[in-house]
Amino acid sequence: MENATREYDAKVDSKKRLTLRETPYEYYHVEHYPDGSILLQPRQLVEPFRVSENTLNMMDQSMENLKNGVSGAAVDLSKFEE
Repeated sequence: MENATREYDAKVDSKKRLTLRETPYEYYHVEHYPDGSILLQPRQLVEPFRVSENTLNMMDQSMENLKNGVSGAAVDLSKFEE
């Protein structure tokens, strides 16, 4: 098991909250165990580098339109050339 980088005692306040000091994360997944231990794992609310279902559906529809000849005019990129 790795050594702790920080260690301190904390007290639950009157509203049953515990404050974590100087944490680099905003959200945590919490697991309570029968022996009284609590495991906190940092979480991000949005998975990084994931494409949403809506975006995938739009891309599929765009490809169908392209196959069926439904598309806009070609984009002129010549002004971006050096």
